Amino acid sequence: GNFLRQRLCLSTISGRPVTITNIRVKDERPGLRDYEASFVRLLDKLCDGSDISIDETGTQLRYRPGQIIGGDGLTHTCPPTRCLTYFLEGLLLLAPLAKAPLSIRLKGVTNGTRDPSCDTFRTATLPLLAKFGISEQLVFKVLKRGAPPRGGGEVIFSCPTVKKIEPVEVLDEGKVKRVRGVAYTTRVSPQFAARMVDAARGVLNDFLPDVWIFSDHSKGPQCGDSPGYGLSLVSETISRCLKSADACADIADEAAPAVAPASDEREKLDTPEAVGLAAARRLLREIDLDGVADTAHQAIILYFLSLGEETKPGRVRLSKLSPGAVQMLRHIRDFLGISFQIREDGGDRDTLVLSCLGAGITNTARRTF
Repeated sequence: GNFLRQRLCLSTISGRPVTITNIRVKDERPGLRDYEASFVRLLDKLCDGSDISIDETGTQLRYRPGQIIGGDGLTHTCPPTRCLTYFLEGLLLLAPLAKAPLSIRLKGVTNGTRDPSCDTFRTATLPLLAKFGISEQLVFKVLKRGAPPRGGGEVIFSCPTVKKIEPVEVLDEGKVKRVRGVAYTTRVSPQFAARMVDAARGVLNDFLPDVWIFSDHSKGPQCGDSPGYGLSLVSETISRCLKSADACADIADEAAPAVAPASDEREKLDTPEAVGLAAARRLLREIDLDGVADTAHQAIILYFLSLGEETKPGRVRLSKLSPGAVQMLRHIRDFLGISFQIREDGGDRDTLVLSCLGAGITNTARRTF
């Protein structure tokens, strides 16, 4: 919703307290949602000395950040209203600058409809960090698949710490050379994976021969509490830029209330073929938008660029900015005082080049001597 994660993460990294008022006051259910309150509790586990107060109606949040501690042996159970990636992306923004390397076990929905799936997080989000010099000891494992509405999945995430973020230039997206993917099934027939793969290949093989989709069928103890299946695709270009797309089945559970009504323009994904087609088309749509990252990952790249060392400017080429990326630019300006220079790319490409001199945020908790 209201870009709460961005504000809390930037508040923590810059050390500036933040007060958020009038949270969904006019809504029929005013105040913070369960997943937002859960994210605030997760931050409290990650940091030491932070001061958080939420008023009784849940419409006002005051947050005074502490020090990012990290550490291992943390666990957190996330509500099934959002996918675990909602929480993982927040952790990803803070963990590299923690005092100790983070290792955390999260429980909840691993493949939901609103957020990228955990497979995409592993194959597309984490490699982004390698561009900023964070790659060793970066571990992510899906131990149990959890599909909505009940979840029951489990993942382990470990992230190393760095002294500082390197400023980078990522400008050349290059042509796509291959597509990789994961088709997962849990508590449904493993045949569904093959049907999704066939449908996706039917679309993608028109464009390139190198398409390999791995089938991941969970059985026994690796299953969560609800049936589900879906497909995560990632395209890689010759210059190692990744773009991702996801689709997962809408399996309506009679007992649980529908989380969100399916909008008319979104096709109903109730067969493996529909899921495979939707994922492939979404991927082609992302590839069609030039730029070095897909729309889901724009904000994360901009965030890490803004923290970079002040030695040289960081630059990135992106396609049309998503609302999350635009909001991230505003928050970066408010919390860190960093403004990006944005210039339109000439020629036939409909892209923007964003550049900034980073805030030079260093890891104050790590000893440098």
